[in-house]
Amino acid sequence: MLQSYIVYLGTHSHGLEPTSADLDRATISHYNLLSSFVGSTEQARNSIFYSYNRFINGFAAVLEEEEAAEISKHPDVISVFLNKGRQLHTTRSWRFLGLEGDNDVSLDSAWKKARFGENTIIGNLDTGVWPESKSFSDEGLGPVPSRWKGVCQSDVKDNVTCNRKLIGARYFNKGYIEYARSVSQNFTVGYNVSTVRDLEGHGSHTLSTAGGNFVAKASVLGNGKGTAKGGSPKARVAAYKVCWAPINENECFDADIMAGFEAAISDGVDVLSVSLGGLSSEFFNDGIAIGSFHAVKNGIVVVASAGNSGPIPESVSNVAPWIFTVGASTMDREFTSYIGLGNRKHIKGSSLSAKGLPSEKFYPLISAAAARASKATVSDATLCKSGTLDPVKVKGKILVCLRGENGRVEKGSLAAKAGAIGMILANNKDSGNEILADAHFLPASHINFTDGLSVYAYINSTKTPGAYMTRVKTDLHTEPSPVMASFSSRGPNVIEPSILKPDITAPGVNVIAAFSEAVGPTGEESDNRRLPFYIESGTSMSCPHVSGIVGLLKTLHPDWSPSAIKSAIMTTARIRAGSNGPMLDSNNMKATPFAYGAGHVRPNRAVDPGLVYDMTADDYLNFLCARGYDEKIIRRLFLGKPYLCPKSFKLADFNYPTITVPNLNGSVTITRRVKNVGSPGSYNVRVKAPGRVSVMVEPKSLKFTKVGEEKTFKVTLKPMSSVKLGKYIFGDLTWSDGSHQVKSCIAVEL
Repeated sequence: MLQSYIVYLGTHSHGLEPTSADLDRATISHYNLLSSFVGSTEQARNSIFYSYNRFINGFAAVLEEEEAAEISKHPDVISVFLNKGRQLHTTRSWRFLGLEGDNDVSLDSAWKKARFGENTIIGNLDTGVWPESKSFSDEGLGPVPSRWKGVCQSDVKDNVTCNRKLIGARYFNKGYIEYARSVSQNFTVGYNVSTVRDLEGHGSHTLSTAGGNFVAKASVLGNGKGTAKGGSPKARVAAYKVCWAPINENECFDADIMAGFEAAISDGVDVLSVSLGGLSSEFFNDGIAIGSFHAVKNGIVVVASAGNSGPIPESVSNVAPWIFTVGASTMDREFTSYIGLGNRKHIKGSSLSAKGLPSEKFYPLISAAAARASKATVSDATLCKSGTLDPVKVKGKILVCLRGENGRVEKGSLAAKAGAIGMILANNKDSGNEILADAHFLPASHINFTDGLSVYAYINSTKTPGAYMTRVKTDLHTEPSPVMASFSSRGPNVIEPSILKPDITAPGVNVIAAFSEAVGPTGEESDNRRLPFYIESGTSMSCPHVSGIVGLLKTLHPDWSPSAIKSAIMTTARIRAGSNGPMLDSNNMKATPFAYGAGHVRPNRAVDPGLVYDMTADDYLNFLCARGYDEKIIRRLFLGKPYLCPKSFKLADFNYPTITVPNLNGSVTITRRVKNVGSPGSYNVRVKAPGRVSVMVEPKSLKFTKVGEEKTFKVTLKPMSSVKLGKYIFGDLTWSDGSHQVKSCIAVEL
């Protein structure tokens, strides 16, 4: 069976500035390698649809399974893997993060210190861009940085134009097309698969969150009014469209993603924001891990979403140590719609419904199970699935639907079509207290699990249940915040348990940003509304928050490595929800680092971290050695550089800003190295040991006399009991000079 595969060969030998002759030689070498398996150079040319000939060495081709298996045995080949499909991980937040006050931006703000991310170039791998959005206006910006080498890909029908803000736009569709043809012989390539224009809204939303310009009076259907802006409002941005209309729930394919990475590296971006992912796999069988590896090697910080498969343990994606992986949490703003029940109970819900019901007017209330059609099952009707509702039973009533399986807005659409006058969307147990604001077609309110139980109990307690719903209003300074989103994917890391993932959390719930005006906010064909801004939730939204903050650090500290920037953000994060105690999960239980990583991002602290856990190429080489990669593969990954794997290096010694020890048996000593990026001075260590674990640090004090000086310390961990708990226990280690607090999470499995 013919399918599309990626053949990965490592790194090219032609260096960072290849000539056209170098590029031709690289592509010819791909044809020659493949021709030895498929019979001729002509057949190889017909099979290959991407030749990665600049930074990534490899190609994407249509092959038989047997051919792919044979190619994988070739001594020059690192890996061969299917062109896998990936999914998208789908205003006030910057104030919540402390970058602005109620009236102005303070002198202590990272925005002021980093000149709002001036001239940093942020690339975005996503669904493209809506270039007419005011978020991509070039007002107030100077000439495009001379180092930029990218292009604005367009045609007459597209009419996509770039400017001094949106300085680049490209699309990559060959992997998507090959997959589409493999599942449907009738697939044709039309405009929808040949444009950089964002036809879904996701890419415009994420790109504007990372680097959108200031737009006054932004709102969604009149809610959340304020000035929209990205994390680096004066950055330049570039769109790399690698995601298209879903096919079997897959929207973004590895072959296109790798082509996008290759182009972005060549174009000269400083930061890459990647709000997409899928099931985790070994690093060099994963298009995102491979692309980001080459980007980081070239000094680009790659920020990626952790995934929306929470709260299931081990669900986190994008887990390679060179990727900056971001979870999602709430901020202190809610879009509130209250429900009043006939038993005088009042319930707080969330919504962005443009329509409202008359104030405090009661309407009949019915559960979807009681409103089921004759041939529908109770379980399907409870979820308000298509074809399960009886219009006669629903008409003129407020319908109660349970969250799960089909989309939240879809449930409201089906309720409206069945004649409901309003909808209450009740959480299932897994969703807990997480309630989201959606632009429903009818008056609606989304309520948490506990309140949902109260609504169902009330309905069952009376023959004539009734309720009213209030119009939506915007509430600010809500507490507690932040709270971890239930959808945010959780650790531990299934590919390499000694690397804690996610790395960080940031606002990802009810985020307002730019949108595409090619589609309505719900994505439904019947939705004729067109909004310049919309509200979205997901780790897709938290990822570009961190990308924007990375842009600030790139502007302020252009000589810092990707690992130094990552460390600065991680070690200055917080794990408390303001003055209300520790961060919580959506079920009101204390959250753990498997939800939030190092904690919630604090940009104003990150610009001046004091110390960083920096890494060089040798650190990554040692990591790969410890992972079992042989020296031949490592040589191909690093420009043919010979490298002898050190026998003494352990995975636990990898210089990561967090410390994770799976299955602690007996005493373990690990090594870390910190670099001074602040003033000379002395740092003393403070340890909050995980329960039942002894933690000793040597030395207990580090003295730095200059910027850039590095010091090494050792941490010895030992269980206090031989009893196995079968779970992880958490603590932390902090270096402090009195003004800086350089904190590292400790996670130990007992």
